[in-house]
Formats: sequence, C-alpha cells, structure tokens
Amino acid sequence: MGQRLSTNSWFIYLGIIWSVIFSAMSFYWAMGGRLGVKSLGGAIYEMSLNPSSSFLVLVWLTGFMKLLGAGLLVLVLVRRNNSKLLFYTVKIAGAFLFLYGALNFITISLHALNILEYNLDDYATFWRLAFWEPYWMAGGVFYFLSVKRA
Repeated sequence: MGQRLSTNSWFIYLGIIWSVIFSAMSFYWAMGGRLGVKSLGGAIYEMSLNPSSSFLVLVWLTGFMKLLGAGLLVLVLVRRNNSKLLFYTVKIAGAFLFLYGALNFITISLHALNILEYNLDDYATFWRLAFWEPYWMAGGVFYFLSVKRA
C-alpha cells in the first residue's frame, strides 16, 4: 500500500509559477536578451557579453532543466500522486534549492562585508542579495511545502 500524500495547492502553483519564470529568464538570455544579466555578475556576466556557442547551449539547457526537471516535478503533484519516492524527491529538491540560495546569500554577504573576496561588483552584489538568492530560497520553500504526509 502506497504512502498517502496530501498536497498544499497554493505551494504547488507557486512552485510551478516560480519554475516557469526562472526558466523563461534563461530562455530570454539564451536568445540574446541582456536585461537583468548584469545582476548575475562575475564570470557569468563576462561570458554573456560575448557568448560562445557552448555557453549558449549551456544557457538553453539550464532553461530546459528548470522547466522540465523542476517544473514538472511539482506539476506531477497536481495529479495527487501517492508515491513515497515523489514525496522525498520534492522535499529533497526543495531543501537543495533553499540551501543553494542560503549558502550563496551567506557567501555574498561575507563578500559585501569585505570578509571574503568574491568576483562581484557592487551592482551584482546588491542584486544577488536583494533578488537572486532570495528567489532560490523562495523556490525551495514552495517545493518543500507543496507536499506533506496525510
């Protein structure tokens, strides 16, 4: 008998919206869009100024991974699947998304306080702390809270 799961519909839909917006940004940049790319800073910004074909392929792939790998994971929950594997996969994905954002936030904060040397200008540092890392953490929260045991 499979484990019974309960879903939190609002967090499922927030997770889907989060994934679609996140992947759309990658697709926009892969097609040559520049709006917001400076806020990433560091090597990613430098590579985006004169992108090689392999860099563009990588940006396209990250867009598809965000959309298909992450978005579909949460979308499957809409079907109210009772899989124990699905429960743990979504919980672990949420935890990793949150931890990725949180660890980056800590690292970049230490850079902003001149404790760590990091290849980010002030503009990118601001946007990474004000938007990008909290965005990762929000996605993690949406995923993690989208499913619970009944």
